[in-house]
Amino acid sequence: MTGAPVSTGPGRVLVAVYGLFALAAGARAAVQLSTRFAEAPLAYVLSALAAAVYVVLTVALARGARRTALAACAVELAGVLVVGTLSVFDPAAFPHATVWSGYGSGYGFIPLVLPVIGLFWILRTRKTE
Repeated sequence: MTGAPVSTGPGRVLVAVYGLFALAAGARAAVQLSTRFAEAPLAYVLSALAAAVYVVLTVALARGARRTALAACAVELAGVLVVGTLSVFDPAAFPHATVWSGYGSGYGFIPLVLPVIGLFWILRTRKTE
């Protein structure tokens, strides 16, 4: 028996949400990097990294590339937890917000919840024997 394809049902919603986040984070990072890079280079590079992870996740989920999607979700969750924790305990290190600052508080904490949902869905739809 095989699991459902990762991009069907609720997986389609994940693809759409990750696509939206890729666009939003990518546009934000592009503006920040091109106009204010010197103000907070670490924060802006991290926003670009988040956007890249969201692009990878969007494509991997849409194509059913489970291993890539699983790895990207793990990277996303680790990024949110590490950057979120650092931004809370050392705000001076992040003078400007990133997508993952404050555990994604600027985006309604969706960056914190989304990888958990993504991991759950990817694992739930995996092939079973």
